[in-house]
Amino acid sequence: MNENLIFRTIAKKALFIVIAFSFFLFFAGHNNPGGGFIAGLMTTAALVLVYLAFDAKTLKEALPFDFKTLTAIGLVIGIGYGFIPMLFGDPFLTHYFDYYYLPLLGKTELATATIFDLGVYFTVVGAAMTVILTIGEDR
Repeated sequence: MNENLIFRTIAKKALFIVIAFSFFLFFAGHNNPGGGFIAGLMTTAALVLVYLAFDAKTLKEALPFDFKTLTAIGLVIGIGYGFIPMLFGDPFLTHYFDYYYLPLLGKTELATATIFDLGVYFTVVGAAMTVILTIGEDR
């Protein structure tokens, strides 16, 4: 366990900044650079920061689930979504969008690509954290 107080303090503050930026990248990804893949990598970077500043036990207490399961859920969401347009006679992975008026946001575009990006996000976080934690536990 790392006993560096400065590193831990900075890690606690940076964690929220990196996660917030990850959410921004996730939701900006449909019309701008970003999306599920890079947002997943940013979230993984934040989780690795917690792992380095504290330890695997702290990370597992904060997130008490198996990252392999998260990978599987992401794959089911991403691939499963691809088949839904086929029920309506459209090609695999066809995306739809429209503009809606949302109370606090005003006129907002909602796109089904976000569902696919969520699957990619879960897959990237789950796979990357599984690899990193597996390598970290191998001593």
